[in-house]
Amino acid sequence: MPLLLLDLDNTLLDRAGAFRAWGQRFLAEIDAPPGDIDWLLSVDADGLTDCWDVADAVRNRYRLRIPSLDLVEELHDGVVAQLRLDPLVACALRIAREAGWTPVVVSNGSVRRDDEKIRRTGLDRYLADWIISEEAGVSKPNPRIFVLAAQRVRLPLRRAWVVGDGPESDIGGAAASGLPSVWLCRGRRWPETRYAPTRTAEGLIPAVAAVLAG
Repeated sequence: MPLLLLDLDNTLLDRAGAFRAWGQRFLAEIDAPPGDIDWLLSVDADGLTDCWDVADAVRNRYRLRIPSLDLVEELHDGVVAQLRLDPLVACALRIAREAGWTPVVVSNGSVRRDDEKIRRTGLDRYLADWIISEEAGVSKPNPRIFVLAAQRVRLPLRRAWVVGDGPESDIGGAAASGLPSVWLCRGRRWPETRYAPTRTAEGLIPAVAAVLAG
């Protein structure tokens, strides 16, 4: 059974939409201008900015007295509360499993937070397993984390595909591992010249279709 190695945020779960929803609610609670959501999104950088740095930026801009730790927890809990498993994503994973593929999440993040996202949304019901960089001791794009994912489910890596939205972490990791990949472009243009995805797709269902066809 070949492996389907999947990113978590903005691949299986709409982290960008959840962060925006949380941000709009949070800004309203502190009486910040609604237009500041664009600033907050730029600081977050699609989840690439460390949450502690986001918290510090928010505290400094609005002169909040809330401790950074509490703000980090508010950010995490607020975003997780907004996450929902898209039925189309569940359908795509079900199709992949019925076609003989083994879906495994490979995520850069903390065990407690990513594990909560997976279980709270019910995503765990559609996965064979998941591996998170904090636990693995290595993060994407290092090929080692994909090797560990394969070992986790006792399957060979050689026929695996990687699906994700991160040009460097997901597609760069696939290229470094010698694996084919599907990039979820989310309306973006491919930014790299050193490597490229095998396929490009707007969503998970066309991404899974590309893997099955490949």
